[in-house]
Amino acid sequence: MERKEVMKRIGKKIGVFLVSLFVLSFVTFAIARLAPGDPLVSYYGERVEKMSETQKAAARKRLGVDEPLLVQYGRWLERAVHGDFGLSFQYKQPAGDVLAARIGNTLLLGGAAYIVLFLASLLIGVCCALHEGTWLDRVLVKAGTVSACVPEFWLCLLLIFVFSVTLGWLPASGAYTIGHQSDVLDRLAHLVLPLAVLVISHVWYYASLVRNRLLEELGKDYVLLGRANGLSLGRIVWRHGVPNVLPGYLSLMAIALPHILGGTYVVEMVFSYPGLGALAYESARYHDYNVLMLTVLLSGTVVLMANGLVNALAHRLDPTLDEARILRESEGEWL
Repeated sequence: MERKEVMKRIGKKIGVFLVSLFVLSFVTFAIARLAPGDPLVSYYGERVEKMSETQKAAARKRLGVDEPLLVQYGRWLERAVHGDFGLSFQYKQPAGDVLAARIGNTLLLGGAAYIVLFLASLLIGVCCALHEGTWLDRVLVKAGTVSACVPEFWLCLLLIFVFSVTLGWLPASGAYTIGHQSDVLDRLAHLVLPLAVLVISHVWYYASLVRNRLLEELGKDYVLLGRANGLSLGRIVWRHGVPNVLPGYLSLMAIALPHILGGTYVVEMVFSYPGLGALAYESARYHDYNVLMLTVLLSGTVVLMANGLVNALAHRLDPTLDEARILRESEGEWL
């Protein structure tokens, strides 16, 4: 009976996942098709201006953009189910190949930012809680508040001006220097500024949540009892306070993934970093429908799967953590 319930729950989650992807794909498809602009410009470039109306009509028919919206979506969905996501109008190659050339860069930047944010937020939150009211806590709180209010694009430009233009220490764009694709140090140098922007922009929000939740834990009876028995405050926090906070923190970090992914896309555009963010912007700008659809679907899949996996982990750590509580935490009521 228990196994049957587990399978039923898994089936329900898979169903919700598939329905979510279907709705996301249709909304993206409809908005992209209804947006102003001509996809022929993406495929043929300036040659469109020299084409007659008959030639344009024939070209639209070849590209499959001359039929009603629902018919176009039905054909796209039928091909997509079999792994065929169509041809990139801009790059004249399969959309999957275009995405494959960029996805590694985004995974590197976004994955590194997520890991650094997870660890840095936890450490800063613990540090502030251990030194509540001291000069260190006040400095971190004020610096974090300021950093959280700075727009990402402005911070990108500021760091480029300081470290690339003025000091010349770090590159201002790209994922690597041309001809140095295999140079690890060169790739790391190109990663520093985008990674710094992502961490600075997001770290204090989650660190403040950890700080406030730990301060709440420090007011509980078990902390007073531990201090009375001679245990240091640091030992109590790391051995008892942090494990009690961790399930809620994990659920928050799962919910944070869309924000971090969105921030990654913004940073990629400013730094001309060849990842999915820059590709999504280019495909939307030039009406490269198939690449845009695949980029959005991949992003949605990553977010949905990460939320499911991390929430499952949070439930294992804290069985009392239900969906209503997770929703309240996402709305800022974790405090």
